Amino acid sequence: MTATGQPPEERSWTVGVRRRALAALPPDKLLPDSQPSYVASWIYIFGVLSLGALVTVIASGTILATKGPGWWHTSSLGHFFNSLHLWSVELFFFFMVIHLWAKFWMSAWRGGRARVWMTGAITFIVAIPAALTGYISQQNFDAQWISTQAKDAMNATGIGSFFNLLNFGQMYGYHVFLLPLAVVGLVAAHVLLVRKHGVVPPLLLSDLTTPASATATARGTAAGTASAGSPGPVSEAE
Repeated sequence: MTATGQPPEERSWTVGVRRRALAALPPDKLLPDSQPSYVASWIYIFGVLSLGALVTVIASGTILATKGPGWWHTSSLGHFFNSLHLWSVELFFFFMVIHLWAKFWMSAWRGGRARVWMTGAITFIVAIPAALTGYISQQNFDAQWISTQAKDAMNATGIGSFFNLLNFGQMYGYHVFLLPLAVVGLVAAHVLLVRKHGVVPPLLLSDLTTPASATATARGTAAGTASAGSPGPVSEAE
């Protein structure tokens, strides 16, 4: 005991952080043993596919950033990783667009999931300049053309003085550090919020005929019960 009458561990900030984390996201929600039966539907796989594509983007991009433009333009292995990085980005956007539209039409913000929806939508918005700076960082004629056209567009909107798309160092810094860090942080927050609130259930006919307030309350309660593991286990999907 200390002079204040509290055990030392009670005044530790690490203990406070751990308790808050466990209260907000218990282990049974962070790593559940089962998922609601409706997660087995194919429409729920595009979140996981987006995550898989993002992991491939980061892994291949790390290799490209380590070796540099001279390697990815002159080496056959560099060409392979450059193509792998490009197509994983294409698949990331493809899966993410389907995921966003599916959740939009399912009203994924139901049951207190507004932050889940917002983090997903903001991730898509932040990923767009990340892809643009990637095209500019190619160090080839395509990059020169894209950078000059994009610079003219930004000058026309009045924000060209803040971003010099013709400066390779600036664009490369945005592409390999700042924007990927923002995307990864948003995706991590999105996944944790999904774990906390559970996967959004599909819309039923009653949801379209019942008043919105009553529907949100009922569906939020049902989703909370389902995410606790009452239905049988199915494969992990978001």
